[in-house]
Amino acid sequence: MSIANKIYNYSVNGIISVALIYGLWLLMRVCVFDYFTIPTESMYPTLKPGDKVIVNKLLMGARIYKDFNFSTHGQRLESFRLKGIRPVKHNDIVVFNIPIHNDSICFIINKNMCKRVVAIPGDSLSVVDGFYKNNNYSKVLGLEKMQKKLIETPDSIMQGMGIVLDAYPFNGNVPWKIKQFGPMYIPRIGDVINLAPNDAVIYKRMLEWELGKKITWDRQRNEVYADGKLIKRHIFKHNYYFCAGDNVCNSDDSRYWGLVPEEYIIGIVVKTL
Repeated sequence: MSIANKIYNYSVNGIISVALIYGLWLLMRVCVFDYFTIPTESMYPTLKPGDKVIVNKLLMGARIYKDFNFSTHGQRLESFRLKGIRPVKHNDIVVFNIPIHNDSICFIINKNMCKRVVAIPGDSLSVVDGFYKNNNYSKVLGLEKMQKKLIETPDSIMQGMGIVLDAYPFNGNVPWKIKQFGPMYIPRIGDVINLAPNDAVIYKRMLEWELGKKITWDRQRNEVYADGKLIKRHIFKHNYYFCAGDNVCNSDDSRYWGLVPEEYIIGIVVKTL
């Protein structure tokens, strides 16, 4: 074999090897693990800005896209999830796609958050004097010392720091605050709720996402409407999670914009680099 042929064979084999290695690495990131950099102090002191976290996708099952025509303006997420080892649990730290854009649930790839799960489908979550209370979980959720700091910090100081004290759904008929919140029921697939105006206020984004219709209400009639037609109850089609930062005094999380659909969760954090 000539030197030219040897060089050619080495080059081809090298290119194939690199392509195979890259393909394996990409497959591992899609189906097994991924890593993300923490951008803010919302999970402080558990995670600090600049920390890198490894996300295990095998635990709850890797999410596989069915539509790769991604839009930077937001779209409906088309995907399915492989069978996982276990569901998301209380106090898991997860990475997820930010679910709310322009007051509605929509998907924008690579717009991610990292938070702690303080309520899973079927729970009722409250914040009582700054502390998380969950009807299905008696242990501490998040960091107790940070929640103690929240209730001990005067409102005037927090407002002076630019921290918003009002909370989701920012409606005078449901006057929740970050120090006194809920109780809020976290829907699971198959749950049936009877709809009154306050229910429509709380679940408006989820109802509009699931139904693809505009939700309105009439308090005098005590009625809720989907695209102008009376709707008395709803069967939820998705599981949802309440995700919050450990730095409860300064975290953009479910207390401000609502719940995370299960489909938006990328994976569970298992290690910090």
